[in-house]
Amino acid sequence: QVQLVESGGGLVQPGGSLRLSCEASGFTLDDYAIGWFRQAPGKEREGVSCFSSSDGSPYYADSAKGRFTTSRDNAKNTVYLQMNSLKPEDTAVYYCAAGFKWGPIQTMCVAPYFRYWGQGTQVTVSS
Repeated sequence: QVQLVESGGGLVQPGGSLRLSCEASGFTLDDYAIGWFRQAPGKEREGVSCFSSSDGSPYYADSAKGRFTTSRDNAKNTVYLQMNSLKPEDTAVYYCAAGFKWGPIQTMCVAPYFRYWGQGTQVTVSS
């Protein structure tokens, strides 16, 4: 059974940092494309960063480039999203997801292409 469990969200001041974790079970990270998504109230779920073992480097949305970094620990079957220089507009529920890799990661970093989802973790950036 595929499961994804996020943690690490919270309240942080603008300019601060958070590291989100996503522990996967029931599969190994190399078997799927992995994505970080976020959804703010009243907005669609958007891809923040996606990667797979067959891609040279992770894809980052423009809003994440230069501030967010995706990494993984295969031994722990866990992926991370390090978020720096956080802004109030980063406030959202953050989800990790897994899906079958079928094309370029920058193309498939869209919510409908991912089959398995975690429960989400709230990130609030506010002074």
